[in-house]
Amino acid sequence: MEQTERIYWIKRRLVQKGAFTREEVMARFEYSRASFKRDLDYLRDRLNMPVEWSTSKQAYVVAPGTVLEELPGVWFSAAEVQGLLTIEHLLESLGSAPLAAQLAPARRRLEQLIDAGHEHDEIRRRIRVLPMAGRPVDAAVFETLSVAVLGRRRVVITHLNRASGETMEREVSPQRLVHYRYNWYLDAHCHLRRDLRSFAVDAIRGARLLDARAVEIDDARLDAVLRAGYGIFSGEATATAVLRFSPAAARWVAHETWHSRQQGRFEDDGSYRLELPYSHPAELVMDVLRHGAGVEVLAPPGLRARVAAELAAAARRYAGGEAAPETGARD
Repeated sequence: MEQTERIYWIKRRLVQKGAFTREEVMARFEYSRASFKRDLDYLRDRLNMPVEWSTSKQAYVVAPGTVLEELPGVWFSAAEVQGLLTIEHLLESLGSAPLAAQLAPARRRLEQLIDAGHEHDEIRRRIRVLPMAGRPVDAAVFETLSVAVLGRRRVVITHLNRASGETMEREVSPQRLVHYRYNWYLDAHCHLRRDLRSFAVDAIRGARLLDARAVEIDDARLDAVLRAGYGIFSGEATATAVLRFSPAAARWVAHETWHSRQQGRFEDDGSYRLELPYSHPAELVMDVLRHGAGVEVLAPPGLRARVAAELAAAARRYAGGEAAPETGARD
């Protein structure tokens, strides 16, 4: 993003002033001559902007006869566009909560970064980031959790366990709010379980701030416990899943990242073997099931049996027999 910001500033300078110098760009962004040279090459080669040196002005200008309004806008890579629009969507989703007010300057800065006249609206109209499968959260609950996370205070939550359908109160020390697959989760130390847990925010029916100071867990410990295994319902990895995808499914899965420490390879018949660590299997089972007959669990036996049981129950349901059991998450 740093280069994108510089390029946009240079373009705006050309439109407003008609010229720019190396010294003013280097002073503004505090970078080297080599970086300035790379920016010039990017303007000329990637954006086709006819920038040249003017001896009379002792500055860089656009070639004579160029209409400044027709200069190409600043465009981004696919990853940058997705990142920008996703961040903007997250800021919009906060509504009028206090956290949204605190992040308002960041949102305005983001809009300035991707705005180039009418181009921001055009980007929003032409490129969409659709928050599919997003579950709405209670605004008051999210506000309380935000205050607790930022203020480092404990909170009592009324939480629905979807696996059992039971609701219970828990005192927790919030560590951070995480947005994962278009849904919000609270990473917290649970004083009931005396351990770290991830709670789906949309499953929190109420939240009450306490005066007690939150227990502090360092980032390394949070990452080791909550991100070691597969998915948001992880914990420290206790097993390694071995999956084999059919050649047809492999053409999709081979390019997906299921886990940061996954290992994958193609077999001679075109199938794809994927190995990844996990602890709690709920989310992994759901992702395996969405591939249907295109995937087989090779190991461990417990995971294979669980997926087989889910498929058998689903087959009975479609045959008009016994209803399939629900696959639930831990917290």
